[in-house]
Amino acid sequence: MNELQYIFSASGEPVSVIVPLAVWREIESERETDYLLQSETMKHRLLEALNRQDGISCEEARAKLGI
Repeated sequence: MNELQYIFSASGEPVSVIVPLAVWREIESERETDYLLQSETMKHRLLEALNRQDGISCEEARAKLGI
């Protein structure tokens, strides 16, 4: 269910919209990314993380943390 649902006033004017949760999460994620990219420091960190090839698996991290 990815359909938007519109709510209209008694006079027929659109006043609200119901957005499916999956769509809302996508919108929020895009807004957060846009906000972070406004900072040159954060832009650099995000791009660095995106291109990182080294690292450890979740299982290795859990083992190291003892969880």
